[in-house]
Amino acid sequence: MTDQYFLLVCDDVPHDVVLTDPGIRVLDVAQVVRRLTGLSLWRSKVLATHVPAMILDGVPEEDAEAAVTALRAVGAQAEARQQPEPDFLKS
Repeated sequence: MTDQYFLLVCDDVPHDVVLTDPGIRVLDVAQVVRRLTGLSLWRSKVLATHVPAMILDGVPEEDAEAAVTALRAVGAQAEARQQPEPDFLKS
């Protein structure tokens, strides 16, 4: 018997939010990361200072764009990246 894989077509492809540069207001960025992730302030600061850092993983595009906007509002550089296609789907 062979394995078969099916690709489900949906409206929303998962996105990742990646922090590329915290800027000069690291504590403000850490507070936004804390609000987005639910981590402690200390862990959020560690995450914000070790860039590039994935802040959110596999969220809908609207949530990813809202998170990027919140991070950019406090002076950080962030981007929403579409998750890559799984290897077994590539021909």
